[in-house]
Amino acid sequence: MKQSDFLKVVLPFKDKVFRLAKRLLVSTEEAEDATQELFLKLWKNKGKLTEYKNVEAFAMTMTKNYCFDRLKSKQAGNLTLVHSNYKEKDTSLEKKVENNDAISHVHKLIERLPEQQRVIIQLRDIEQYDFDEICKVVDMKPTAVRVALSRARKTIRQELIKQHNYGVS
Repeated sequence: MKQSDFLKVVLPFKDKVFRLAKRLLVSTEEAEDATQELFLKLWKNKGKLTEYKNVEAFAMTMTKNYCFDRLKSKQAGNLTLVHSNYKEKDTSLEKKVENNDAISHVHKLIERLPEQQRVIIQLRDIEQYDFDEICKVVDMKPTAVRVALSRARKTIRQELIKQHNYGVS
């Protein structure tokens, strides 16, 4: 496989790999390192890529596993989460601050979820993967993925309702 062929295969999902790594590792620097490490591994095994039906799902599985290994070897407990994907024009400063606080709170709630639910909600609600792709990445049956996603969403919804009703975070 030539370099140009390799790039045509892997570049379309580069950002998704980074976002999953960032969701799991929290740190932008750690996520960049994980993304670079993943693409290095893919390059070293470029000859085998044609054997996979879905290279993107394979790469996402590799990313998930690599990130879990990193978290086991070095806990990143004191890193902060910063959201940079949300942009809106023509809103007041007060509304922007309010939106950023809400987004930050949802991210904190997602970070408190069990790892499996955190990965599934990232892949489904943020990366917009379909259930078949998620099943391959997390190596679970569709019913189990749907249940885990439902529980994750329910947990987040309940926490948001609790905060809204009581004004406590």
